[in-house]
Amino acid sequence: MTVVLSLEAEEFLAWVAVRRAANTVAAYRRDITAYETYLGEHHVALKDVTEAVVQDYVTHLRDAGRKASSIGRAMAAVRGLHRFAVDEHGFAGDPTDHVKVAKGAQGVPKALTEAEIERLLGSVVGEDAVARRDRAILELLYGTGMRISELVRLSLPDLSQLDEGVLRAFGKGSKERIVPVGRFAREALAAWLEAPGRAVMAPARWPTRDDSEAVFLNQRGRRLTRQGAWLILRRYGDRVGLRDRLWPHVLRHSCATHMLDHGADIRVVQELLGHASIATTQVYTRVSADRLRQAYEQAHPRARLSRAT
Repeated sequence: MTVVLSLEAEEFLAWVAVRRAANTVAAYRRDITAYETYLGEHHVALKDVTEAVVQDYVTHLRDAGRKASSIGRAMAAVRGLHRFAVDEHGFAGDPTDHVKVAKGAQGVPKALTEAEIERLLGSVVGEDAVARRDRAILELLYGTGMRISELVRLSLPDLSQLDEGVLRAFGKGSKERIVPVGRFAREALAAWLEAPGRAVMAPARWPTRDDSEAVFLNQRGRRLTRQGAWLILRRYGDRVGLRDRLWPHVLRHSCATHMLDHGADIRVVQELLGHASIATTQVYTRVSADRLRQAYEQAHPRARLSRAT
């Protein structure tokens, strides 16, 4: 299917064509086409793109298996397009200004430490509706390893087995899976669902049935979006000085990494995250050098025993 690019994109590529080699222009066109296809699938116009949308796109590329170098090249084209739109078309701002691409062989952001997680979760204070909602969001993201997109897609019927310690999530391709929910996440979710939590944000009249069934609401009484959830995460990250460490999937990555560090079987983590392939889990939950060293020293006989003198 042929993708029709926006006027801004076509003008940007024409601008690039008089300054760069033909192969560079072709690469930019591929990257811009992929980007605007993504925006179209998510019903976002170029002028309405926010930093959260760009962060989601970086995550999308990473989840598709793109290496850091490849993501960096793609983002160079995306940044160029947005800067051109600001300079030549008067767009209000450049949403790529503060977006960073993680470096590394697999482009996977480094997990937060357990101490950093405690600081982040502890930064949500109060018992008002917003605090209850935000605490439940952060506890669920870390406690279950869910994607942000899965979390905001949760509906009340998906929580029918919460008393049994599980909920139902829908991952990529609407694939359903059962996800265990730990005590802290269950308690935070229960506090949000009871008064004065979710009911405070519920409107007098629901805009749609989908909104009425949404677990997480924004302050207008609509289903919370991925961008809204990401901004909530960023807000609390800013409070505890973790802004530069945060990515849309950082709590998911931290959950899996910490489980592995505490001895979980990688196939259990694979099932928890909803990965179709164990290879994806191996990349996404790359173990630390310290864990490798500790495992080696505990398991290898000639690492543990000192040589007799």
